[in-house]
Amino acid sequence: MNYEERMALIRKASKKFTKKLERNQRVRKTETESYLPYGYPASTGYDDVNINAWTDAPQYAEKYYGEAYRDTVDHDNDWN
Repeated sequence: MNYEERMALIRKASKKFTKKLERNQRVRKTETESYLPYGYPASTGYDDVNINAWTDAPQYAEKYYGEAYRDTVDHDNDWN
């Protein structure tokens, strides 16, 4: 394989790679714009809301930890 053949092969691979990168950027841009939940723009601080947060901690602790939770809470005021 001589120099010209190698350069032609590199150019061909480069064009293919560049085309793939451009396609990925285009897809990423359209996916992120259309995926915003409830139509909120990203600048409203929607990312600051933790949708996985349990809103009532004592009920959560009672439901999932029961006896251990009660034993721990019973000793919370025993610092005197």
